[in-house]
Amino acid sequence: MRRIAGIVLAVLLIGGVVAAVVAGRDNGDRSTATKTVRGVIGSEKAEFFADPDVVKALAAKGYTVRTETSGSWAMEGLDLEGYDFAFPSSQAPADELAAKYKARQPLPRPFYSPLVVVAHRNAAEVLAANGLATLDKGQHRGTLKMAAYLDAADADRTWQQLKGADKYGELTGTLYIASTDPESSSSGALYLAATSYVGNGGRVVASEADVRRTAPLMRKLVSVQGAQQPSSDAAFRDFVSGAGNPLVLVYESQIAALLGNRESVGDLTVLYPDTTANSDHTVVPLTEEGRSLGQLLSDDPVLRKLAVRHGFRPQGDAAEFVAATAAHAAYLNQTLTGVRQAPVPTSKVLHEMARRARGQS
Repeated sequence: MRRIAGIVLAVLLIGGVVAAVVAGRDNGDRSTATKTVRGVIGSEKAEFFADPDVVKALAAKGYTVRTETSGSWAMEGLDLEGYDFAFPSSQAPADELAAKYKARQPLPRPFYSPLVVVAHRNAAEVLAANGLATLDKGQHRGTLKMAAYLDAADADRTWQQLKGADKYGELTGTLYIASTDPESSSSGALYLAATSYVGNGGRVVASEADVRRTAPLMRKLVSVQGAQQPSSDAAFRDFVSGAGNPLVLVYESQIAALLGNRESVGDLTVLYPDTTANSDHTVVPLTEEGRSLGQLLSDDPVLRKLAVRHGFRPQGDAAEFVAATAAHAAYLNQTLTGVRQAPVPTSKVLHEMARRARGQS
């Protein structure tokens, strides 16, 4: 009888352990990712959402996020049925999408990044010697004088016409900043926003007369480039690999992330245009789950820190970015001293500017 009782007790104990494990798994399932949300994002955020720490932080809040990439302006032409959110790189295409899908305002804007120009040191020094830029002494950064640069571009100046450029064989041909396609990419459209603001006498382009007045210069800035990259991610990778143009327009976040990963940057010099445009990464909620995710990215302390790791500036607290990038202050203008933010035209005006810049009448 004692042997039988012992066997029964062992079975009961094993059953209890199994029940506890199953219960534990059930509880674990409820405490980890329970909702899968799908979204279309700008390519510059792909590494953020693929980061295992970001995946873990989202899972801890009950989310699994599946993403696909697209140019920010190209999102408007996609069929987003079945998606929970779109996450373009600036507010203008986000407003277009919000109107199309009747997403209620306000739209979550978790983080932002200013547009900057990356240059190899030789190119930056030639620009500085010719009054087109200033370089911070002993640093790997400087300021691009936007008005002077636009005057040079309007005059079709070449590198060979700049003093000191003859020492560097790679500095040949027309002087220009390589940017992305403004009809499909947010950074390309924001480049037009900043340059047109300067070209329009420090006034945002807001009317047909303004568009006509600035169109010839915008056309020059784009046509000299030939085929343009569809995304800033591809353009930046080309620059880092040593290919492409000596001057490339990118997001500051791409540089900050590269530095944070302790990757080699060679003779990289970061030029902050004295007039630039910020890329306000804006979530367009297509479902309530998408809106909840947007708010989580904005408010959760862990996700905000991870956004900074990927080079983004969280909205509402500059100190987070400054503290996290202190080791890279030689490259980054952490407080954006001397940088003016250009107002961005409406989506309708930006579309028309991009169309004319691409040579469409």
